[in-house]
Amino acid sequence: MNFWEYLGSRHQQLLVDAYQHASAVFQCMVAATVIGVLIGVVTYRSDWAGNLATTVTSTILTVPSLAMIGLLIPVVGLGVPPTVTALTLYGLLPIVRNAVVGLRGVDPALVDAARGIGMSRPARLLRVELPLAWPPILTGVRVSTQMLMGIAAIAAYASGPGLGNEIFRGIGSLGSRNALNQVLAGTLGIIVLALLFDAVYVLIGRLTIPRGIRA
Repeated sequence: MNFWEYLGSRHQQLLVDAYQHASAVFQCMVAATVIGVLIGVVTYRSDWAGNLATTVTSTILTVPSLAMIGLLIPVVGLGVPPTVTALTLYGLLPIVRNAVVGLRGVDPALVDAARGIGMSRPARLLRVELPLAWPPILTGVRVSTQMLMGIAAIAAYASGPGLGNEIFRGIGSLGSRNALNQVLAGTLGIIVLALLFDAVYVLIGRLTIPRGIRA
């Protein structure tokens, strides 16, 4: 059968896989964003701490995704746990790096002015520094999401959820009449999801970033 006939006959399963793929990436990005911003907040005031955080998260990203998932299987088992753990770890670098850069880039005069009107350090962080650092942090989230969309496909190796299962089934049945359709459906599905997520981030940026500080 041709590709469109394949989509018609498998659309329900493909929608389920796409939902699981998007859900896994979304949940891992939420976790990675919270952890990454916290690391940035803790380390940005110190050069060596910020550099250490960036170096550690960079090192994690150099581990091949298939190897990472393979190493996690004996520790956390198959299925969702290795997928969530690996994706969260891989999503940290752009967020940590951009959080550190964004927080360090806040105009000291604004921080001093906030201190001068009696704001506590937590209040300055939450009401002045983090809002001004939000544009580069959001950029880091967008970059991480695009990376994780592709990396999440490898999770099928560990019986993880998502469109990677479609790709792996196609690769495992090369030569069959639907092998190419399976790989193509999984790949195009991931591309569509990545574009949809990025469009949502653009909308979030327009809603949360004041026009005066937009890039």
